Amino acid sequence: MSTAQPIPDILSPEFAADPYPVYRALREQAPLLWHEPTKSYLVSRYEDVARVFKDKEAQFTTENYDWQLEPVHGRTILQLSGREHAVRRALVAPAFRGSELRDVFLPVIRRNSEELIDAFRDRGSADLVADYATRFPVNVIADMLGLDKADHARFHGWYTTVIAFLGNLAGDPEVMAAGERTRVEFAEYMFPVIAERRKNPGSDLLSALCAAEVDGVRMSDEDIKAFCSLLLAAGGETTDKAIAGIFANLLAHPDQLAAVRADRTLVDRAFAETLRHSPPVHMIMRQSAVDVEVAGGTIPAGATVTCLIGSANRDGERYRDPDRFDIFRDDLTATTAFSAAADHLAFALGRHFCVGALLARAEVETGVNQLLDAMPDMRLADGFVPSEQGVFTRGPAALPVVFTPVPR
Repeated sequence: MSTAQPIPDILSPEFAADPYPVYRALREQAPLLWHEPTKSYLVSRYEDVARVFKDKEAQFTTENYDWQLEPVHGRTILQLSGREHAVRRALVAPAFRGSELRDVFLPVIRRNSEELIDAFRDRGSADLVADYATRFPVNVIADMLGLDKADHARFHGWYTTVIAFLGNLAGDPEVMAAGERTRVEFAEYMFPVIAERRKNPGSDLLSALCAAEVDGVRMSDEDIKAFCSLLLAAGGETTDKAIAGIFANLLAHPDQLAAVRADRTLVDRAFAETLRHSPPVHMIMRQSAVDVEVAGGTIPAGATVTCLIGSANRDGERYRDPDRFDIFRDDLTATTAFSAAADHLAFALGRHFCVGALLARAEVETGVNQLLDAMPDMRLADGFVPSEQGVFTRGPAALPVVFTPVPR
């Protein structure tokens, strides 16, 4: 007789409160599970999730984004494949790597971080989520695109609505309707701006996207709007939660916080380990093109597959003591953590590896260093215990800290 307890549903309050025991049960008891509410197969082991992402045999597609993303963003680069995907990626990728990232956007990142920290550096207290993390990446992206940062509240509202739509696993019709309204509102905002940049280009990313050409292909206004929408949502939500997650983890491990404070080359390790241990995105979907054998059975052709990143990144078959946060672990490679050769799965892998990974790294390195400089004795507010919130995306809801202000 089986003594295994029923596995809580991924839509249950128990899962929302702490998904990691549920992930462990799924890996051990049901590594492939049909999930009726989302009409998808849950895949939870590292080996299987990595295989889906790498997809060397064209067994999986991103056709799921036709219904998961397109209603809020329009048609995005994530939905494309083959040459169409390669050309679109080549149009946008230069801004997120190499000299352009270093020379053009790194000063933007530094300035935006400093401006936010200046607002609380003399107070002796701050909420790293509300005062910094939720604002920083959105401000950076708005600046990169040459949009008016006075519209920050609108951008934040839009991306929050989009993320809610993506994570609407229960199919709440109000969340769906709000997401579709956001697509219309964002288009009404962006199309006049795009038209103006085509006539009067500047040095910003939006102007570069308007002018970019690869093999005679240029981006349409709809392409550019969809990419900007995706950039605000994906770049805002993930970096927001990553920065908050790094500090929640380090503050819970004072010895590791002290090590990072003393040796800033460890910031990359802290980021990489946070991506593994507490990833901002816990689930990414794919569509099976053919029948595929994985641990636990067969995924039939034409099925939606929910890849549980939060589970795969804590698979004990891949990582020793996987539930322990340890920036010094030797089974995670920090030097490749922000490339398609990463051995964590937080940015996915393969041809759809996150195009903004190096931008996120630049934001995190800048933000963590500047925050540590401004608050060298940072500690959690008395009695506060950090907790994560979210199912599809997940991170600390608040992170109040106190510190001794330092003269500039």
